[in-house]
Amino acid sequence: MIPVAVLTGFLGSGKTTLLGRLLRHPDFARTAVIINEFGEVGLDHDLIETSEESFVELQTGCLCCAVRGDLVLTLEDILRRRDEGRVAPFERVVIETSGLADPAPILHALMSDAGLSERLALAGVVATVDAVNGLGTLARHPESVKQVAVADRLILTKSDLLAGESDGLATRLAALNPSATLLEASFGAVDPARLFDMGLAALSRSDRNLQAWLGLDAHTHGSAHAHHDDRPSGHAQEISCFAIVREQPVHAVTLTLLLEVLAEHCGGDLLRLKGLVNVAESPDRPAVIHGVQHVFHPPAWLDRWPSEDRRTRLVCIVRDIPRAWIEALLEALEAEVREVTSRPEG
Repeated sequence: MIPVAVLTGFLGSGKTTLLGRLLRHPDFARTAVIINEFGEVGLDHDLIETSEESFVELQTGCLCCAVRGDLVLTLEDILRRRDEGRVAPFERVVIETSGLADPAPILHALMSDAGLSERLALAGVVATVDAVNGLGTLARHPESVKQVAVADRLILTKSDLLAGESDGLATRLAALNPSATLLEASFGAVDPARLFDMGLAALSRSDRNLQAWLGLDAHTHGSAHAHHDDRPSGHAQEISCFAIVREQPVHAVTLTLLLEVLAEHCGGDLLRLKGLVNVAESPDRPAVIHGVQHVFHPPAWLDRWPSEDRRTRLVCIVRDIPRAWIEALLEALEAEVREVTSRPEG
């Protein structure tokens, strides 16, 4: 499987500078970068080796491709060229969104397209945040809030230009998305490996990785934070991040029904849901779930529990969805499944 990282960030957040630096890094070789327009990323002429239509091959080993039309068709095209030996055999993919884009449709395509899912695996979402103007951007632009909410990794850019402390911004980011790892990129520099260490393989190595991925403090049963998303219309919507922790296992049917109900009835207000589930029918192998709005990955199964803690833990980033409603839904579904399964046959 070829890992795919989605790079997002609001206009002026330093995403272009970051990507430009990555394209010049030797550890970023054999990477296919799909961007909106080549003009958005400064490519020195001495870096360009070949150019064919929307494809630019760099001497560093990277392959750049501009999105023209449908992203799925672009990905299918570049995979076909790789198979035919017409482009370098890239080992990873970065998809860069425009500054005003909602990254959710890209994630939906990667998670739900059957053809792509056989070849490409979503490593995670990286969002750049301007250390100087980030607080103001989050207050004025709901697009930036969405980008932060769905991210696995947040990269604080332009910190070298910041005269004072960025504690206020860090606090806001942690409240919006406590499960995202926060990194700083001075002058656009960041370790390329940090864009691809977000996947399931890294998660299953230790309980520390699991806690970081879920965004839970190991000594608490969950946390809740809220922010008002002041949209231009003047209607304030509350974005919350909370954890639902359950001591008892849940049945596989309960988990399926829960994800179906959330996808059908919550839609765009369920910004992200991820968690580790103790499934009654498979007590020794926890299920990892991950969803963005109405699209969920099929559950992945770890080979074993990374620690003695076998509680079900669900982390939800939502807009105007009460925590108590999801908790009550889970309890009601599990009670109904228990009743059905306990009835004598015949």
